[in-house]
Amino acid sequence: MGTPRIVAISGSFSRPSKTTALVQHVAGRASDRYGFDSVTYDMVDIGPSLGTALWRKQLDDRAQHVLKEIIAADILIIGAPTYKGSYPGLFKHLIDLIDPHELRSKPILITATGGGDRHALMVEHQLRPLFGFFMSHTLPTAVYASDRDFADYAISSEQLLKRIDEAVGEVGAFFPTTVANRAAAE
Repeated sequence: MGTPRIVAISGSFSRPSKTTALVQHVAGRASDRYGFDSVTYDMVDIGPSLGTALWRKQLDDRAQHVLKEIIAADILIIGAPTYKGSYPGLFKHLIDLIDPHELRSKPILITATGGGDRHALMVEHQLRPLFGFFMSHTLPTAVYASDRDFADYAISSEQLLKRIDEAVGEVGAFFPTTVANRAAAE
């Protein structure tokens, strides 16, 4: 088996985006800590065919590529901006195009962003049950960030950085051989 691969998905259509900045930061921390490869995609990367596709086969090549990356990932980092207490509809549509068995037992670190603390439970009430349906392993620590945790689209909150490190620390339980090999090499 090669180096484990992290695929980070941001449910944001905005560039720049706090959600994308968050998933990139989390993926970077996990990559640095464990030596994993990582790639990040947002909804712009998936492209407009997602909005018109009723079935997976109707996605264009670009969207098909991202979907294949999600399915092939060793670990997913999912990030969603919060709109009216939930994730965006097209983000959910992307997830709907994945067969439930394709994410079974896959570790998923869930994150979300929102304007304030009112939306903090979105990770527990929306994202965790969504991936529970797929029988994925959502990591115990979810990461929620509000506008005050960022300065110019970069994480500026020490408290958020500590929570990210706590969540990233849970990733190692799914890759004990990789973690042990990395520790032995250092």
